[in-house]
Amino acid sequence: MENKLRVVQYGTGKMSAYTMKYVYEKGAEIVGAIDINPKVIGKDIGEIIGCEEKGIKVTSIENAESLLKELKPDVCIVTTMSLLNDVKDALLLCAKLGINAITTCEEAFFSYNSNPNVTKEIDELAKKNNCTIAGSGYQDIYWGELISAIAASTHNITKIKGSSSYNVEDYGIALAEAHGAGLTLEEFDKKIASVDRISKEERTALIESGTYSPSYMWNVNGWLARKLGLTVTSQSQKCVPTTYKKDIDSKTLNMTVKQGDATGMSAIVTTETAEGITIESECIGKVYGPDEFDKNEWTVMGEPDTTIVVNRPATVELTCATIVNRLPDVVNARPGFVPTCDMDELMYRTKALNTYVR
Repeated sequence: MENKLRVVQYGTGKMSAYTMKYVYEKGAEIVGAIDINPKVIGKDIGEIIGCEEKGIKVTSIENAESLLKELKPDVCIVTTMSLLNDVKDALLLCAKLGINAITTCEEAFFSYNSNPNVTKEIDELAKKNNCTIAGSGYQDIYWGELISAIAASTHNITKIKGSSSYNVEDYGIALAEAHGAGLTLEEFDKKIASVDRISKEERTALIESGTYSPSYMWNVNGWLARKLGLTVTSQSQKCVPTTYKKDIDSKTLNMTVKQGDATGMSAIVTTETAEGITIESECIGKVYGPDEFDKNEWTVMGEPDTTIVVNRPATVELTCATIVNRLPDVVNARPGFVPTCDMDELMYRTKALNTYVR
């Protein structure tokens, strides 16, 4: 591809400051930006990035369709919410207009196992209009390809066990609330944990109706199973609240989380497969105390056992760099809703992004 990759940023919150900066630094350009927040509509994106003005103003979401029709970008980066139902309008709009899109929506990483009907709707529309829709981010490497690479060097595997923690303060209020941060334990039990206390049949019904709210690892386990060629026979989830020994101030929630209330949650997803390999993964998302930090630890058990630990990963920056490095893969991929486990291995981009577009 000779010309620069042309990108529209959909959602101009915390993550976009990095994605837009990285787009420019990788030799591509932001040609438009969209948001719902009246406080940022009309702002030059340079103010959001923290640099000189770029001559691109944030457009209201009400004008998203007309803007995308006019600009016809190569790809749209969607950095808004964590559940597929919350980003489906943006993804369906891109699919309708034949515009490739990639989103940080965690469920979109592998939404086939949590919201198959909406996934199918987006998939069919994207195929019809010859574009690709995908989900990516931190999990693409640190919960995905890193694990499959270790598995590739293992002779026999009996179990894959992983745990990852992150500070919900870094990602905005929607994510913090989805983790139950700020709730009393009674509220957490009613709003979050109660979803786990249902039968397999009830969960299946919720999934088919598109009303199931999966933890991030629900979709990660599906991605890993697909990547490793495993056949899932059952999957379960358990969410428990996390607490802290003192009150913690949360700027994102604009409140003080009281000692003993939920600072967030730990979600453990267990997946059994026909091949006899169990995948047990845990994500811990919470408002951090001063002594807490991000940590990513995975063990592939078998012959041999291998453990990898990443302490204090720069989760936000890694998420955004992954999204930007994935842009050529999204443009190159087959049409439809395509999980990244079906794409090329993610690569560091030493040249301008357009040079990787076939």
